Amino acid sequence: MADRTASVRKPRLAVFKFASCDGCQLQLLDACGQLMQLADRVEIAQFLEASSRVDPGPYDLGLVEGSISTAEDVERIQAIRRDCRFLVTIGACATSGGIQALRNWGKIDEFLSAVYASPETIDALATSTPIADHVPVDFELRGCPVDPHQLLDVVTSVLLGRRPKVPSQSVCVECKSRGTVCVAVARGIPCLGPVTQAGCGALCPTHNRECFGCYGPAEAVNLVSLTGFYEQQGASREHLTRLVRGINGYSEAFRCESDRLQEEPDGVSTRERA
Repeated sequence: MADRTASVRKPRLAVFKFASCDGCQLQLLDACGQLMQLADRVEIAQFLEASSRVDPGPYDLGLVEGSISTAEDVERIQAIRRDCRFLVTIGACATSGGIQALRNWGKIDEFLSAVYASPETIDALATSTPIADHVPVDFELRGCPVDPHQLLDVVTSVLLGRRPKVPSQSVCVECKSRGTVCVAVARGIPCLGPVTQAGCGALCPTHNRECFGCYGPAEAVNLVSLTGFYEQQGASREHLTRLVRGINGYSEAFRCESDRLQEEPDGVSTRERA
């Protein structure tokens, strides 16, 4: 009797990179045991971090790391979207523009001239933006970097046709579950834990540091109330702006609050004056 499994086509997976540090792809590689099990069930058609193999689409699932920062990136992500049945963005760069989105509040020409000897040779957009600003995205997995177990669960869930399960509560819940003393209450450190989505295991507060918002804003956050409380405790607006305008600073909730914190007495933001 013929082996029926031999004729069953494996789902095709492709991993793509844009402007990023590769950290989220490395999280997938670090889960090597589970990755090997995944490789038995899917065809990894493209994953340059792990192999030089590049097979053309279409793909059942595309994972995208990194933000859009050049005109070529825009064209490339549109082509990738056409080739992928499901498109999942992974990490802060792909879901909010990443730390490189700090340039969105500045002037790109000044940055280029400060860094490069021949800035005229650099073809870059004035902004670093998330993938969803350019093409429809089926699911966003946050983190800097992403949690490898969440990443593998997302891949498995998408291929099985179910909704991925990721935490929706704030980092404060993780602090409580670990028995970590609140750094904002006990030490007076402005911390983004109350408004940041869980997923990191409260890593920074566990080491007596503030949460820097690596997993982006949680659901229904009230940043104005939180930063207002920290201001009453003596934190400067400059410090709070830097805190909010960080790894996920260009996500909508964090971006709006950082712009508000920079408003001048006459109500005109410094960004509008530039």
